Amino acid sequence: MTDTQTPRGQLTLRTIAMPADTNANGDIFGGWVMARMDQAGGIAGVERTKGRVVTVKVDSMTFIRPMKVGDVLCVYTEIGRVGRTSFQIHVEAWAQRFMTQRMELVTDADFTFVAIDDAGKPRPVPPA
Repeated sequence: MTDTQTPRGQLTLRTIAMPADTNANGDIFGGWVMARMDQAGGIAGVERTKGRVVTVKVDSMTFIRPMKVGDVLCVYTEIGRVGRTSFQIHVEAWAQRFMTQRMELVTDADFTFVAIDDAGKPRPVPPA
């Protein structure tokens, strides 16, 4: 994806990258970005299934650009394939660069979630 493209899906989560989230090089930890992507996927999944969901798989995440302190992480989600109890969400992480409106893609991935009941057992995904 190039910088001329726009984010895919709905803006689901925004948060600022802080100094405590950095590695020894001063870049934001990739795991911090991935955790925010998982949170956004969970939010979208709960809204879609109207109940609890769990992450079961993440496909092919490549970090394209670093996040820096002060950047705003904007996470976009788009529901994809929906099965009987599982569904896929495409998740994109974009950096709104510090004190600018410039947006750059950081990474994206397809997350697979399973809808679960109160006992933690898979349940059917309701119709949209």
